[in-house]
Amino acid sequence: MSRRWVVGRTVLVLAAALAAGGAGAQQRESASSPQPGSAGSARTPPVAAHGAGMPAGMPAPLSAPTEAGQDAFAAIAEVVRILDADPHTDWRQVDLERLRQHLIDMNEVVLRATVQAHLVPGGLAMEVTGTGRTGAAIRSMVIPHAAELDRMPGLTATAETIADGVRLTVTAREAGDGAAVARLRGLGFIGLLTLGAHHQRHHLALARGLAMPSGGH
Repeated sequence: MSRRWVVGRTVLVLAAALAAGGAGAQQRESASSPQPGSAGSARTPPVAAHGAGMPAGMPAPLSAPTEAGQDAFAAIAEVVRILDADPHTDWRQVDLERLRQHLIDMNEVVLRATVQAHLVPGGLAMEVTGTGRTGAAIRSMVIPHAAELDRMPGLTATAETIADGVRLTVTAREAGDGAAVARLRGLGFIGLLTLGAHHQRHHLALARGLAMPSGGH
């Protein structure tokens, strides 16, 4: 046997061994790498990562809105809930339109009335005026509210009709009570209008269709 034949045979054996090793490595890599969409795949679709297609960074929505959207609407909705919860509500007498008209009057007085205030001994005199619906709303609201103020301890209140409105005069019962005088002057017309816890009861009575002993709607 010649030396050249032995060397040639040795080269062929080594080449075959290398080829077999490369094929086995490819098979092992293919077996260990999961195919797209297979159970072994660790990739998560982009949509599933944020849920329902929501863009990244967008806050999660609230379960439901909590604001009624408008103050008069919210006041009426509150009264409706009270009426619904009361088994003694007489729905034949309920008059929510009456309440709505009163809330319109409140809006006219609070936002559109003109007020000219003057200091008087022990308090304040206010000429509250407006035209059209505003003037009518002033008379409807301020005159009965003066009666409510006059029933409060420490205050005296009177109201008289003038052209396009009402003159409201409020004084401290004790003219020498400097703190009380300063308070009512500081409150002014709109602050005095808020005094008393009768507004909510008044709204409910209007919605129930009850008569108002102090006038108004």
